[in-house]
Amino acid sequence: MKGLIFNIQRYCIHDGEGIRTVIFFKGCPLHCPWCSNPESQNFEIEKAKLEAKCIHCQKCCNDVDECPSGAIVEFGKYMTVEEVLEEVLKDSVFYNTSGGGVTLSGGEVLSQAYFAIELLKRLKSLGINTAIETCGEGSTEHLKEMAKYLDLILFDLKLMNIHKSKSILGADIELIKKNLLQLVQLNKKVVPRIPLIPGYTLEDNNINEIIKFLKQLNLTEIHILPFHQYGSNKYEFLNKKYILKGVTPPSEAAINKVKQQMEAEGLKVVVGGL
Repeated sequence: MKGLIFNIQRYCIHDGEGIRTVIFFKGCPLHCPWCSNPESQNFEIEKAKLEAKCIHCQKCCNDVDECPSGAIVEFGKYMTVEEVLEEVLKDSVFYNTSGGGVTLSGGEVLSQAYFAIELLKRLKSLGINTAIETCGEGSTEHLKEMAKYLDLILFDLKLMNIHKSKSILGADIELIKKNLLQLVQLNKKVVPRIPLIPGYTLEDNNINEIIKFLKQLNLTEIHILPFHQYGSNKYEFLNKKYILKGVTPPSEAAINKVKQQMEAEGLKVVVGGL
């Protein structure tokens, strides 16, 4: 069994507790306009050219191995569970000293559920703390099986309106809400995360709907993630259109307004996540 992985990132501190290694799965059923990892969306291996590195020698023929300047890059690599574990275990000393572990991210982990479940089983058998980051779009049964081997689930909530969620993101918000509810009923540690995107998720109606939904789940901790432009340059070399170019990140006042709204309803809010 192999999974399509596009990055293994070490020494992370915002994707769960302690120092973590994050495994990025390639492929996502959603197409969020603000995605900061556009290289994660496609379910196939992709190539791109970094024009800043290209010396225009015309020798590489768009081949990663032949490019003398490293301008041709490839996103995605098929890896076995054993190969991923080999990389992960290089960082085990940091997990032990910091209370950290491994987080599966994406893309969307649920899109490669069988591989993810097998990987999580192996990680738990080694005593490693596990977490996932998910948009919740996927099989409920797969998610429940995955949850058996998870210490933490970071669960995104974006657009709550059923029509906007489908037309803008390609998401089934009713399925996403169902999956979050299932996890809560399993008494798993679930932390909802809300990206604050101007013109989208930051709209008052959307924030109010998120608060209304979360209150009935009796969850106390919420993470709000302010919009940023960190991944915008990736769209250009992937030849993808980025429609949020030039959009200004939310002000401190706008972020505090959402934080105060949620806290007024009894929710503990962390800005920026773990």
